[in-house]
Amino acid sequence: MTTDSDLPLVAVSTDLKDLSGHPTYAVAQKYADPVLDLSRCLPLLLPAYGARLPVEALLARIDGLVLTGSPSNIEPHHYGETLANPDSPADPARDATTLPLVRAALRHGVPVLGICRGFQEINVALGGTLLQQVHRTPGYHDHREADGGDIETQYGPAHPVRAVRGSRIERIVGAPEWTVNSLHGQGIRRLAGELVAEAHAPDGLVEAYSHRDADSFLLAVQWHPEWRAASNPVSRALFAAFGDACRARCAARVALRAPEAT
Repeated sequence: MTTDSDLPLVAVSTDLKDLSGHPTYAVAQKYADPVLDLSRCLPLLLPAYGARLPVEALLARIDGLVLTGSPSNIEPHHYGETLANPDSPADPARDATTLPLVRAALRHGVPVLGICRGFQEINVALGGTLLQQVHRTPGYHDHREADGGDIETQYGPAHPVRAVRGSRIERIVGAPEWTVNSLHGQGIRRLAGELVAEAHAPDGLVEAYSHRDADSFLLAVQWHPEWRAASNPVSRALFAAFGDACRARCAARVALRAPEAT
């Protein structure tokens, strides 16, 4: 029987925002709740400390990492481009935190789940590039949410995604195709060499990917599975699979630290 003390620890990325004049590390409730309720792990909010973050100490203690969505975009100098839209919101403190953390988490075998901005962060951290404005790129649809709609409309079903046959995400979800929401202006231009596409939108845009190392749990999606996750079978399956990977990591970490029997 699992007790509270057995719950794997999962770091959840935060943004650095200004709230009433105070710099604030913040993340929406919708990202933390499924980690506890569906993955059955204990979420720990990770401040965007940048270079001040003691990465090795963190990764020695956690069993998973969730990279959340955000209104901000990765600054394009991280993937060798200049800024196309001067109004693009940025969060350099988050970039300075998550990009090196992705690479370190993979080295340590920490399971990683990336969502929207987190999906883009992983790709950039591993050497991939982004389309800064998907809706202005010939051949692609507009993947942004509708202007002026209420939040339920914005997060409502937007388009289907089709899984690559035999992919990890197809096995997790148990279906070759499903419908997702869509609230992103940026997307994958070039997928990093360590990553493999798992699902695509109808226009061919990558919507999910994993790591080429089959022993590593890294799964990232461009849509928002955290929204109304408990009532969405695809979301429940994704968070459950992530939780299973975190429990395996936790068990291995505990076993490694257990004193030898005398």
